[in-house]
Amino acid sequence: MDYRGEVGVILTNQGRDPFEVKTGDRIAQLVLMGYAKILRFAKVDKLEDLPSSERMQGGFGSTGMQ
Repeated sequence: MDYRGEVGVILTNQGRDPFEVKTGDRIAQLVLMGYAKILRFAKVDKLEDLPSSERMQGGFGSTGMQ
């Protein structure tokens, strides 16, 4: 890992009553994941030039819909 700085959490109380976060409260979750380093890009004139895939069929908001 390269990052050595602080990790912050932004909280918003959308309720009507005050809410106090105390030391030790669990307020966030951190998931560490690897990433792929892109070595080459393929330039195409339009998206239709790419091979089709299942994930391109549903559009935004279609995940999990049948």
